[in-house]
Amino acid sequence: TVDLKYDDVSYATVHQSAFLRCGMMPVQPIKELWWFKIGASEERVYYYDPTSVDAALMKRARRSSRDNTSLEICPTQLSDEGEYKCRIVVWDNTGNSTEPSVPISKEARMILKVNVPPEKVEITHLTSGRNLSLRCKAEGAKPPADILWTKTSPDGVETEIPDLAKTREIEPAGELYDTAEQIFYQLEENEMIAKISCVVRHHNTNTTIYKNITFVSPAIQNALKVTIQRFAEPVLYSSIENQDGQDNKAGLVKISADPGFKVPYNTSVTLKASAPGVFPEPRYLWWVGDQTGIAGRELHIDNLEEDKSYYVLAENPLGRVVLEVPVHITTSDYSQWNDSSRDGDVIVDDTTGGLDTGAIIGIVIGALIAVFFIGFAVWYWTIRDGTQVFSPKKEKPHTIDEETIPFRSTDKPLLRTISTQTLEGRRSRREPSI
Repeated sequence: TVDLKYDDVSYATVHQSAFLRCGMMPVQPIKELWWFKIGASEERVYYYDPTSVDAALMKRARRSSRDNTSLEICPTQLSDEGEYKCRIVVWDNTGNSTEPSVPISKEARMILKVNVPPEKVEITHLTSGRNLSLRCKAEGAKPPADILWTKTSPDGVETEIPDLAKTREIEPAGELYDTAEQIFYQLEENEMIAKISCVVRHHNTNTTIYKNITFVSPAIQNALKVTIQRFAEPVLYSSIENQDGQDNKAGLVKISADPGFKVPYNTSVTLKASAPGVFPEPRYLWWVGDQTGIAGRELHIDNLEEDKSYYVLAENPLGRVVLEVPVHITTSDYSQWNDSSRDGDVIVDDTTGGLDTGAIIGIVIGALIAVFFIGFAVWYWTIRDGTQVFSPKKEKPHTIDEETIPFRSTDKPLLRTISTQTLEGRRSRREPSI
């Protein structure tokens, strides 16, 4: 009598080795060994004849080295799952060596179940201040995976999160299953937490997968703790001019400007803030001077006309920082960039001909000043010489008083005549004629 030892159900993990047990008690010489997969019909998987044939009709199947009759399949595929039949034919002469041996056939049926660990684990989140909504999804597992949540403190202590408000969904995906679980968590005031983990456990394949969300506060380089009137408590402050951009530390606040931080006069600029790696997602607040803040990741500035410094607050429940963002005007002359020729994004000034507006105005003003000074000089010298150029008056006769005119050598001819007459007249009055 030959008995077969087998397992009603065997389990295997996809891509690993499956073992289907089918052994004899006691061990007898084998005449034939058959393995079949039972479906709509019996599909031959393996055949063995000690005298001539050792044939694997399934390329991934072979006899086990454990007992020469059990079956191994490697690597296992999901399609290998199902019912199998083992048939063993042995020689049995009932202990009488003088009698011919009689073939005895024994059969056993068993089930192979193939387990599949989760193929993919994703975690998504929504945040609103201290309120977190986290959703973890394990895809492509068989049977469905289990999910639990843990939190880890900054010193590395991991604990399961108790009393969570959560919802779970299990959806079939062909022969596999997707498991999704969503939780709602509220951060406590000043709660010290480094990360929250979605722990996916698949007991049938001894698989554990961690998907973490790390808590990171906004950060800046070369920060100073300052007091800003807008906020009740001091905040960390720095300028983008002190950010070297070489630090890959998660959480650094970064600012970009389109078209740049130095722009021509009357140009519109868009400033954009980001903080890669920060969780929960920070909120941003922009302001300039004492104006009311503008919330949002981006700030649009229309027609910038002068150098200005803008400020942005990046804040989440773990911390907050303030960055100063100076924007500079490269020129205040509109014509220097409005009338320039453009080559792509490069501005090329046209200096090959013509005068700009400023030069023309300067020439006109200079000419007017020159005319003014010339007119003033003419007027001044006219007044000084007694000559009236613009409104001459009729000249009166000029009378010479002979007695009062001093004698000049240049007047000798005229004075000689006058003097002679005068002397003669005086002599006639003094010397009476005889």
